[in-house]
Amino acid sequence: MIFPENFVWGAATASYQIEGAVKEDGRGQSIWDTFSHTAGKVAGGDTGDVACDHYHRYRDDVRLMRELELGAYRFSISWPRVQPDGSGPVNPRGLAFYDRLVDELLAAGITPYVTLYHWDLPQALEDAGGWAERDTAYRFAEYAEAVHAALGDRVRDWATLNEPWVAAYLGYGSGVHAPGRRDPAAALRAAHHLLLGHGLAARRLRDAGAQSLMLVVNSAPVLTPAQVNDPSAVPGAADAAAAHRVHALLTRQFLDPAVHGTYPEEVLEAAERNGGAAHILDGDLELINAPIDLIGVNYYNPCVVEAGPGEPADAAWPGSEDVRFRAADAPTTAMGWPIVPDGLSRLLLRLSEDYRLPLMVTENGAAFDDVVEDGHVHDDDRVSYLEGHLREACRAVEAGADLRGYLVWSLLDNFEWAEGYRRRFGIVHVDYATQARVPKDSALWYRDVIRRNGL
Repeated sequence: MIFPENFVWGAATASYQIEGAVKEDGRGQSIWDTFSHTAGKVAGGDTGDVACDHYHRYRDDVRLMRELELGAYRFSISWPRVQPDGSGPVNPRGLAFYDRLVDELLAAGITPYVTLYHWDLPQALEDAGGWAERDTAYRFAEYAEAVHAALGDRVRDWATLNEPWVAAYLGYGSGVHAPGRRDPAAALRAAHHLLLGHGLAARRLRDAGAQSLMLVVNSAPVLTPAQVNDPSAVPGAADAAAAHRVHALLTRQFLDPAVHGTYPEEVLEAAERNGGAAHILDGDLELINAPIDLIGVNYYNPCVVEAGPGEPADAAWPGSEDVRFRAADAPTTAMGWPIVPDGLSRLLLRLSEDYRLPLMVTENGAAFDDVVEDGHVHDDDRVSYLEGHLREACRAVEAGADLRGYLVWSLLDNFEWAEGYRRRFGIVHVDYATQARVPKDSALWYRDVIRRNGL
């Protein structure tokens, strides 16, 4: 199974999950600093204070990427490192880190893919209302422009947001992510303002000469229980309606405005039932509908639902009344997430049909309970997971999806948000006590995939 010529192979990380150095060189406080230092919010009381110490060890990490023959590295910028209070003058010492990182990557022959927002909002902006307030979108656009001014002479590929659904609905709806708020109306406002920030930033980046722009979403096929293992299963009308509505809340809520300039009716109805839609102003959709070049796809598992008359809306899903969320009948990872590889091919083909844009898998991977034995990590489960998903990605290409690349999640074991350090997604093992890196069997397997451009 061979992928197209010039297919991009790489890995992805995020700033708060790996950098550490949270108080160095003028970095300000982020909502994840606050959240992780709040008792009971993160498993084990873990924080990102040190994480993988990538801030100091980036040269070694780039050397490791080169040894694994990665062609691309997707990383995110820490907004509070660049603007400690989320606005105003940039912090030159903070920007200088990314300047050094980009130069190191290019010297190693690795293409940098920059994500501007991977959830570490400056705490000062959250104190002013965070993403639930419209002003944050304008501050984000200014920040994006400042980062591009520093790196745009060498960085071609830019993503505005990573998984705005998670930032809005786990941060402001269910409260299991920073900033930990539980307010469905605020979550819906946050989702809109994240999109507005995307549109405003994309326009500024394009005007400044950015060559390739993407929006990264955590999309998934929304299936009924019977469809998980039988794609040909035909659901009943009520179950089909539940799946259609959740697909609108998960995927269409973000890609329809960004690509088509419209909101699904289901999203507008959810807003009306949760505080109203007065935050959606005339002209907003036109601003959000800034042309993008690719859709970034983060896929881990399908979303499984059925009709559930009388069910209240899930805290993370405003508008999901009368829908029951179900577990999939499938093996699971250490996160408890079902392993359904053909969900990736189903998703890529659906997105290709609905949006007619090139796609890139910007995250795909799995956490397992890895063990170091005699200096090695034999993570056969991860190799099986990745191989199954890559086979489905190849099948999607053969069926017509314009897939441009695949970035494994993640390069390194790291701070897994509310799960702390107990969940390991990396293809490289990190001993957090010594910061020693050990490539797992999956890393060596992935290097071979890259060499042959396929399976």
